[in-house]
Amino acid sequence: MAHRYWPFFDLRIRTDGLELSVSTDDDLVELAALAAQGVHPPEVMPFAMPWTDRPSPVLERGLLQWHWRCRAELSPERWALDFVVRRGGVVVGTQGLSAESYPLLRTVQTGSWLGSRYQRQGIGTGMRRAVLHLAFAGLGAEAATSAAFADNIASERVSGRLGYDLNGVEWKAPRGAPLEFRRFRLTRASWEARRTAGVEIEGLEPCLVLLGAPPTGGQPLAP
Repeated sequence: MAHRYWPFFDLRIRTDGLELSVSTDDDLVELAALAAQGVHPPEVMPFAMPWTDRPSPVLERGLLQWHWRCRAELSPERWALDFVVRRGGVVVGTQGLSAESYPLLRTVQTGSWLGSRYQRQGIGTGMRRAVLHLAFAGLGAEAATSAAFADNIASERVSGRLGYDLNGVEWKAPRGAPLEFRRFRLTRASWEARRTAGVEIEGLEPCLVLLGAPPTGGQPLAP
């Protein structure tokens, strides 16, 4: 049954044995528990905002509050969709897609994390591919960006595999020491050149106006 007031809860992306859906409160409880079990080795920090350094249950509460804030502040001018990622019905992580001034800029940004025990299994590539298909095929995006610290080889490999180019370097200090932070950009042309079949999107049409995206005219999205 379609959600009457918040159509994002009906949005689904399926590919590579994964299903992505916009997180409900029940999903957030599962995500928080997964995050508390570990997202990265303690000696590294892959996030510009070191949220995983917080002790439990502050970490879990902060995760819920972040997702609630994104939901509450969503508008065509600034939005963030955070998808819970499932494989075989099991929550393995989250994949984000966000934008500012989307009706004018047609540019999205991605960010994600996986529970430690689900890493190095190709899931990260599959879930990024899923939201890129949503962005380019579903929302009419012209570009997508991503970013990672120089020592985050896994994230950089996903970006390279999907056709991103290096788009600048800056420095950040999430734990008080400067680290090289690399930005990457994927154009529509590069995405089209590597576009693969097998991505299914369900429930998008009612969401488009809320994201400032052009209507699809009721036509099914090409796989």
